[in-house]
Amino acid sequence: MRHTSGDIHHSSHHGRHYGSHHGTGTDAVPVTTAGLPDWLDPVARAAATVEPDQLSRFLPPEDGAGRQSAVLILFGEGARGPELLLMERASSLRSHAGQPSFPGGSLDPEDGDPRGEGPLRAALREAREETGLDPAGVQLFGVLPKLYIPVSAFVVTPVLGWWREPTPVGVVDPAETARVFTVPVADLTDPEKRATAVHPRGHEGPAFLVESALVWGFTAGVIDRILHYAGWERPWDRTKQVPLDWRS
Repeated sequence: MRHTSGDIHHSSHHGRHYGSHHGTGTDAVPVTTAGLPDWLDPVARAAATVEPDQLSRFLPPEDGAGRQSAVLILFGEGARGPELLLMERASSLRSHAGQPSFPGGSLDPEDGDPRGEGPLRAALREAREETGLDPAGVQLFGVLPKLYIPVSAFVVTPVLGWWREPTPVGVVDPAETARVFTVPVADLTDPEKRATAVHPRGHEGPAFLVESALVWGFTAGVIDRILHYAGWERPWDRTKQVPLDWRS
């Protein structure tokens, strides 16, 4: 996604009604918890009940300003159990080079109404464009409150998906993406792989040291809150710090 190093740790969501069809003439995008594996139930419950201010202290502007965007938080099952799909931005990019993130990006007009199903379509479309993911194998099961990233003025809708029928993924455009990878949830909950990222400007937020990557900023903040509200979080040493550089 073309965003963000903003800390979302600790946003506004004006309605979670994604069942009706708004916008373009494309097919409706279903969001359903039917048939999810049992281990995803806590995530689905959290998505249905979490309040905006439980996710972030940054709320989208009341006047609707901001760049509407969406990310796909895709859960699958791998060799080591539940896992999340992430990508790493190319090191040649001007902003947030080399930073891991969820697949995602800005809404296009053809995605439809940002207040309706637009974010759902955008999350799936961007994931396909960035990782080669086949959306046909993805079951959307929840939508988190919209989050705001002041530094880039992005209003981000996190869309939750279950990788019901896994398909091959990988780098589509090397100019944009360095790699596409999955992270076992067991590693994300491992206290030894957790730390607090500290930016030279003084910002602090959760971080994960997984799969030869430092996951921090917006992405780490979302993961941190999901782990917390799903009841998966394990006690970890918040005094363990990882410094970021000025380019971050």
